[in-house]
Amino acid sequence: MVNEELKKEWEEFAGLSEGGVFQSERNIRILKRLEKPGEIVDAVLDTDTYNEIDDQYALAYMLKSEESVRVKAIYAAPFTNCKSDGPKDGMEKSYEEIRHVLELMGREDMYGSVYKGSEDYLQDEHTPVVSDAARDLARRAMNYSEEHPLYVVAIAAITNVASAILMNPEIINRIVLVWLGGNAHDWPNNREYNLYQDIAGARIVFGCGVPLVQLPCMGVVSAFTVSGPELETHLRGKNPLCDYLADFTEQEAVSCGAGKTWSRPIWDVTAVGWLIGKDLMNDRIEYAPVPEYDNRYSVRKDGHFYKYVYYINRDNLLEDLVEKLTR
Repeated sequence: MVNEELKKEWEEFAGLSEGGVFQSERNIRILKRLEKPGEIVDAVLDTDTYNEIDDQYALAYMLKSEESVRVKAIYAAPFTNCKSDGPKDGMEKSYEEIRHVLELMGREDMYGSVYKGSEDYLQDEHTPVVSDAARDLARRAMNYSEEHPLYVVAIAAITNVASAILMNPEIINRIVLVWLGGNAHDWPNNREYNLYQDIAGARIVFGCGVPLVQLPCMGVVSAFTVSGPELETHLRGKNPLCDYLADFTEQEAVSCGAGKTWSRPIWDVTAVGWLIGKDLMNDRIEYAPVPEYDNRYSVRKDGHFYKYVYYINRDNLLEDLVEKLTR
């Protein structure tokens, strides 16, 4: 629900001009689409799967949530860090890792629904990076409507999605975007991995009016962690996928200098959790800020609404994740 102060402030603004009335009508439509779906929905996943440990959890969790989501496509996203030579290499490695996770799950039937994404990040806010993934989203979303949208769960640099919007702006009215990126509004800075790799892309999705759900990393999603003993108790020995996740998570923890009582955030699971769960996190309506190139947000109160997740119910989400991964 929109809090009363925000609602009153918006109504006052909306009455100032004809443009304000138009914005108010648009926000009413956005608010309706930002409500959590009450039925099974179609969705696509945009993921830099080889980047860290959490994408593998999120991909498996989404595929195992058949009672809530029909996964129609999976897009490999670019990334750059010590595991890749650059965005193209990161995307290619993510593509192969997606297929690896599908193999572990016995879901080779999904191979034809995996698409290679951008080989670079956006160089400006007007020119898309054309890829198979962006083309597929720009085309696929046209089969949906404002009343029955396609949900886009994005857990990487937002290049593929922003490019699809630039290629076909009409999809803004046919999708709902759930993105894990940026930091909490009260965090000292907004230098977050998914965001700073492609700030131009982030500015497009925050500014274009697409219904957007943001799961901020530091200060919100950073609370969703898993520990070594939990992996051994809940995942180890359950199936090949669970063994892989436990091994990979422990290896990553060791490589990052983990101590005896380590825990690791598995950030990306939360984006899937928003889509499928009613009691897994809390959110609220805010005015969509503008991610700036100097690693901060600009606050504006003359724009459109978006949904901001501010609390993760860690135990409930972990319980649901474990239950589905171990099926």
